[in-house]
Amino acid sequence: MARFWKTAVLIVATAYFVVDGALSYLTRPTIVWIDERNLFERTRLWIVSLRPYPALALLVVPIIILEPAKPLAGYLIGTGHFGAAAMTFVTAEVLKLMFVEQLFQLNRNKLLSIPAFALGYRCWRQMMDMVESMEVWKVSRRLVERMAHVLRTRWLQFKRVHHLQFRFYHK
Repeated sequence: MARFWKTAVLIVATAYFVVDGALSYLTRPTIVWIDERNLFERTRLWIVSLRPYPALALLVVPIIILEPAKPLAGYLIGTGHFGAAAMTFVTAEVLKLMFVEQLFQLNRNKLLSIPAFALGYRCWRQMMDMVESMEVWKVSRRLVERMAHVLRTRWLQFKRVHHLQFRFYHK
C-alpha cells in the first residue's frame, strides 16, 4: 500500500511540476515585456534593497494570496462550472508564477543565503531537472513553441490584412 501512495504522489507531483513549468515558460514573454518598459522601476529598486528575511516574506505574499484559488477551482469543477474553474486556476497560477519568479530573480542571492531556503531550492531544482529531462516535458515544450509560432504568424497575417483593408476603405 505504501508503494501505491509513493507512486501516486510521484505522478501527481510530476504532473504539477510539468504544468507549473509549462505555465512558467508561457509567462516569460510577459515578464520580458514588462521589464523592457521599466513600468515598476521604483518597486523593483525597493524589492532589491530588502534584506534576506524580508525578501523571503515578500516572496511568500503572492503564494498566500493566490494559492487559495486552487481549492476554489476544485469547488467550481465540483459544482459544474468547468470554464470558470479553468479560468480561475490558470489566472491565479499564471499571476503567482509571474510574481514569485520575478521576486526570486530579483533577490536570488539573498534568498539562497538563508540555509533552509537554499536546501529547499536544491531539492526543487533536482526535481525540476528530473522533470525537464522527461520526454513528456520535451514534447510539451516543442508543442508550446510550435503553437506560439503559429499564433504569432496568424496574428501578423491578421494585422496585415486588416491594415490593408483599413487603408483600402479609407482612401
